[in-house]
Amino acid sequence: MSSQPPAPPSSSADFSLRRIALPAFGPSLLFGLGEGAILPIIPLTARDLGASVPTAALVVGLISIGSLLNNIPASLITMRWGERWAIVAAGIWSALGMALCIGTSHLGLFALGCFMVGMSQSVYNLARQSYMTEAVPIMYRARALSTLGGVMRIGMFAGPFLAAAAVHAFGLWAAYGVGMVAVLGAAAVGARIPDLKPPPPAPGQADTASVTLGSTLRDHRRIFLTLGIGVMLVSAVRASRQAVIPLWAEHLGLAPAAASLIYGLAGGIDMLVFYPAGQVMDHKGRRAVAVPSMLVMGAAMLLMPLTTGFTTLLLAALAIGFGNGIGSGLIMTLGADHSPRHGRAHFLGVWRLMSDIGSSCGPALLSFLAASLSLAAGIATTGLIALAAAGTLAYWIPAHKRKP
Repeated sequence: MSSQPPAPPSSSADFSLRRIALPAFGPSLLFGLGEGAILPIIPLTARDLGASVPTAALVVGLISIGSLLNNIPASLITMRWGERWAIVAAGIWSALGMALCIGTSHLGLFALGCFMVGMSQSVYNLARQSYMTEAVPIMYRARALSTLGGVMRIGMFAGPFLAAAAVHAFGLWAAYGVGMVAVLGAAAVGARIPDLKPPPPAPGQADTASVTLGSTLRDHRRIFLTLGIGVMLVSAVRASRQAVIPLWAEHLGLAPAAASLIYGLAGGIDMLVFYPAGQVMDHKGRRAVAVPSMLVMGAAMLLMPLTTGFTTLLLAALAIGFGNGIGSGLIMTLGADHSPRHGRAHFLGVWRLMSDIGSSCGPALLSFLAASLSLAAGIATTGLIALAAAGTLAYWIPAHKRKP
């Protein structure tokens, strides 16, 4: 197992996360705000354009599919144009996709606009992670990436509320207007971040042009086939958690308002703990957060089928929210730790691809088990996957080395 790569040549003595807050985290907040504004509106718009309920669900899924399929092209874009201009391009491309959603009455073109939003998501996320990995000293890395994930979640949480006010005043199209303003704002802020100096050639390597996607896969296959499998399991559990709470609430016969309250409270816990979790990862090591995160989520999901009403389901949901929250930025941090300075975008593109595959397979497995066995069996299996993820991460994450 390879050790963690050396820290980037950033001076940790005078570094401050607060000083870089606006250029580092502002685009993430705005990008999350833009996507959060349109996500609840997409199925409603698709239905207005004549889509059936299953088709509307597929249109929503095109955002995730666009992100999944564009991870590798996103790495090529970032390698070619650099992180700053990749962030700008992602914001503009997302705005164009939203503009297409507004300007068409054809369901196929509307679906294409949603797919474009998903494509921009992969470019933005990869470029943002790559930039932060290089710009932030390693001793602040987990806090920076946890905060990056946390502010994105805050934006996704706030976006629907802004969209709701706009839709109430002007109609469905206004939600896409809110989204366009937000993602273009993210591009404008991203354009102001300083360029990073390219790293010097590695020993025995003439230039970075010799680093290709194929060579990255070959040189780091051990990481992808060990820790990468753990990341896929984590992503599967995280994606499934968004469905298990409302589905089990419905199974118990709770009112929609009660189910929404439980889901919202779990999301609130999720957003409160991301920065302390980053501090623990920086001071105690990645394993100190990764393993408890999956153990808590796994135990909560195994107990959820035993809940019988509002209070017990709320306790299980809060535990899931806490476990997911302390893992904020975990996948990005692990990817950053093991990414090489030369060909980093290629490595992170594959890393994000593996994560997105897990995110796609988790809900699909839950759906299959719920249909073939029972919803309780599907939720319990997801809990077992979380425990398997905890074991995988405990074994493959390198032990924390205490600094002198």
